[in-house]
Amino acid sequence: MTVDANSFDAKHFKQAMRQCAGAVALVTVGAEHGKRTGLTVTSACSLSDKPPSLIVCVNRNASAHARIREEGAFAVNFLHEDHALLALTFSGQKGVNGDDRFAFGQWMRGVTGAPVLADAVAAFDCVLAQEFETTTHSIFVGEVRGVSHADAAKPLVYLRGNFHTPHEIRETVALGDLDARHLSWTDFS
Repeated sequence: MTVDANSFDAKHFKQAMRQCAGAVALVTVGAEHGKRTGLTVTSACSLSDKPPSLIVCVNRNASAHARIREEGAFAVNFLHEDHALLALTFSGQKGVNGDDRFAFGQWMRGVTGAPVLADAVAAFDCVLAQEFETTTHSIFVGEVRGVSHADAAKPLVYLRGNFHTPHEIRETVALGDLDARHLSWTDFS
């Protein structure tokens, strides 16, 4: 679907962005039990390897936003295929808030004090290096102080309003009628 500049709005933008697969991660913050919080994001990515750093975009209305500023540290925990329920919990869709979200999953304390998911596909323990504000979100730059990863884990991906793993992602192919077929990463090599 093509939308011209005269009829473009936030709804069209969101619909288009749902077509772009994103790795699902939990941004977690809080060195002390009872003061931890976090949220589910697809807006985390690497920035540089000198120094090792990444960026994450956090809505200023999210409980984690103010805590990241206060603590000066956070963790980005990329999820695997068995973490869909955890992603929903940290998104607020299960009615669990703040520190209560950490009753789910296996958590350890990172070198910065931030909560790190023990079995994450990859986890990055960061100190807050910079912050850039936009209209609704802040872009936090984190310098990595600790990292862990699980080589064999299949990452959790968000696409078209649902969670998937790479081998489950379906592509819609237009052949008169819409036809879906399974694709795996090996289909692209």
